[in-house]
Amino acid sequence: MSSTYQTPQRQILDPKDMSKWLASSAYGDIVSFVEQLSQGVQGKRVSSVGALSPQVEGIVRLLSKAESWISEYPPDMTASSRFGNKSFRSWEAKLQQQAEHLQRDLLPAERHDAAPELAAYLVAAFGNATRIDYGSGHELSFVMWLLCLCKIGFLEPSDSVAIVLTIFRLYIQLCQQLQRTYKLEPAGSHGVWGLDDFQFLPFYFGSAQFIGSESTPAVSLDQGFIAREGDEYLYLQGIRFIGEVKRGPFFEHSRQLYDISGVPRWEKVNQGLGKMYKAEVLGKFPVVQHLVFGSILSFASS
Repeated sequence: MSSTYQTPQRQILDPKDMSKWLASSAYGDIVSFVEQLSQGVQGKRVSSVGALSPQVEGIVRLLSKAESWISEYPPDMTASSRFGNKSFRSWEAKLQQQAEHLQRDLLPAERHDAAPELAAYLVAAFGNATRIDYGSGHELSFVMWLLCLCKIGFLEPSDSVAIVLTIFRLYIQLCQQLQRTYKLEPAGSHGVWGLDDFQFLPFYFGSAQFIGSESTPAVSLDQGFIAREGDEYLYLQGIRFIGEVKRGPFFEHSRQLYDISGVPRWEKVNQGLGKMYKAEVLGKFPVVQHLVFGSILSFASS
């Protein structure tokens, strides 16, 4: 590996390390990146994404390949547990084994030395094979992977809308398929008081998509509206998935999202979710303790 790149390592080993994390250049980079992505999709529908760059198309192919492995490792039907099908470990092992190769396929030759550093984020983005779980920390690893691809100049500022409405949307669909197929446990679920058992950012980015539209957050619980417009908005896709996997009245199992539907304006929802992401995801030791840092996303103070 080139001397400029390194294998990322864990740095947040103890709650006492949180102050270093919050002061790190990686933390500042992630906050800016997520906020810029949200601003970039304001008022934009999924179908408004224009022609994809070759780089974005390459990532779409990578996700499609990872999805194809699900059929290679069907769920173990002898397993009695409602959660955590052990076949997920085989899928994740294949990802681990292929990760550097996938990066090299994606990157131009002069960037191949970045492959091992990038692979660490991709491997951590789909769940934990030991615990057979998935949560917002894994989602954050995928965001860090995308940020690394931006920082090394592979993805361009002109790709920012496609990063959210094409790449991130397909990533979430793949994660949902993994969750359905292998019955992944929610990692560190807050139960009824969490935003969602698995994801956070589809709601943050998805709320930005509605800014400037005629609709209010009340449409997020309108089944007719979701049926008509669901494919255009990440927020509605998140709500739709909850409806598929949870039983009972929405206000009982998803209290926060239910309460959000009563907020008058999408701008207020978007601002609130941005603050909540910093506090409840980036600011929580149990979520960020497994993150790794290298030369591209540095743990050194900013």
